[in-house]
Amino acid sequence: MVVVRRLMGDVLRRHRVEQGRTLREVSAAAQVSLGYLSEVERGRKEASSELLAAICQALDIPLSEVLREVSEDMVRVEAAAVGALTEVSRPVRPRDVVAVV
Repeated sequence: MVVVRRLMGDVLRRHRVEQGRTLREVSAAAQVSLGYLSEVERGRKEASSELLAAICQALDIPLSEVLREVSEDMVRVEAAAVGALTEVSRPVRPRDVVAVV
């Protein structure tokens, strides 16, 4: 089962690290506690839409971009899960695979 908060945390962390920024820098810019931001990045806390917007603003990336990346990651995870299941049970038919847009 895909846990969306983990995928969200992975995407946020990826952007922060790509920017060469620390948790402390982003938490200060987003006005979120360092501990809470850390929990969000690790997928242990489910951030509200307001909190996500603040973190995205601090990272200077549109929330829509983060959500798109989470969606793409989810498609990959689900496809891998379907692949693992079908190897054991049956072949995948094209109509079995659904893309999330």
